[in-house]
Amino acid sequence: MKLEGIRVIDLSLFLPGPLATQFMADHGAEVIKVESLHEGEPNREIGAKRDGVSVYFSNTHRGKKSLALNLKDPAGVEVLMRLAEQSDVMIEAFRPGVVDRLGVGYAQVSKRVPGIVYASIAAFGQSGPYRDLASHDLATEAMTGVLSLNMGRDGRPAMPAIANADMLSAMMTLSGVVMALLRRKDTGRGDYLDMSMSDALLACLPNMMGVAMTERRQPVLADERTLGGNALYNIYETRDGQFVVLAGQEIKFIRNLLEPLGRPDLVPLCALPPGPGQEPVRAFLKETFLTRTKTEWLEWFRNRDVAFAPMRTLPEVLDDPHFKARGMVLKDERGWDHLGVPIRFSDEPAKPVFNPPGHGAQTAEILRGLGYADDAVSDLAARGVVKLG
Repeated sequence: MKLEGIRVIDLSLFLPGPLATQFMADHGAEVIKVESLHEGEPNREIGAKRDGVSVYFSNTHRGKKSLALNLKDPAGVEVLMRLAEQSDVMIEAFRPGVVDRLGVGYAQVSKRVPGIVYASIAAFGQSGPYRDLASHDLATEAMTGVLSLNMGRDGRPAMPAIANADMLSAMMTLSGVVMALLRRKDTGRGDYLDMSMSDALLACLPNMMGVAMTERRQPVLADERTLGGNALYNIYETRDGQFVVLAGQEIKFIRNLLEPLGRPDLVPLCALPPGPGQEPVRAFLKETFLTRTKTEWLEWFRNRDVAFAPMRTLPEVLDDPHFKARGMVLKDERGWDHLGVPIRFSDEPAKPVFNPPGHGAQTAEILRGLGYADDAVSDLAARGVVKLG
């Protein structure tokens, strides 16, 4: 697998760091999750569980090892430093400055391990006026303007369904780490990544920044091409109270839809800029979709070259043959569902290991690998430096 032989230390919590390191574990990296002695990873206890294991945890920590370590004890810091000497990557997501105070920041670690690739993930990064603000995903979406684009039909901001800042920063952290590892092959040097959840959000807004950059005004959301201003890129209700979407604005899709519906006269309106000029098309489509059920529309669109899709629920997606065929919905030997690996190689594909670690389950194993004798391991546990799983 692509990352076989790479060892990663994961000091992060919740979603951004754990997801980035899980993708690394799926592709062969040895990922050691460093957890506190008592609470451990918070998402162990969040949401629905199967046999005492949360779905959230099993979909962010599969195939990892757990080291329960007290980083407030100098002996715990030394354990981490020894581990870093045998590792390639370290990822942390504490509030800015915390790892430096603990003695395990990049400056301290890189003195002993110049080749370490070290990534810090924070809501607003390690610099700037917002550096020290307490925040999670929703606050970064609010501060970057993303939430202002997520308005309901009542004109009020709606709660985002996806933790966009968490997910995007995870993907960008993974990309940055792999870039640094590639460069290290030539230089022998590691590097430091200052990853910001808010930066990740802003970087993903090029298609929304038009009038904000040219006129310094907020876009009229209902007129924006991808927010409902285009009749062929919209959500429509069906007769049975279900929903379907049109998601293609190319002229061939427009003709393939409007001509069979008997309204070729509306085709020229679809060439107008998104907004009020396309209102007659939207009105026609809104009225038309209400004449059939979702199932009937699925049959009508069959074999028509139109960007059309029904709105699915999460249980429907888990049973969808396409996502099963793609390996994005997997089952283990227990019959548990798991999310698959979206990074697909034809050579050396990912091989996810579905068992997440118990809290501190590999502590003794890891310490022995660092040269600690059995009596030293027992002594560290007795002193509250580590927890043995």
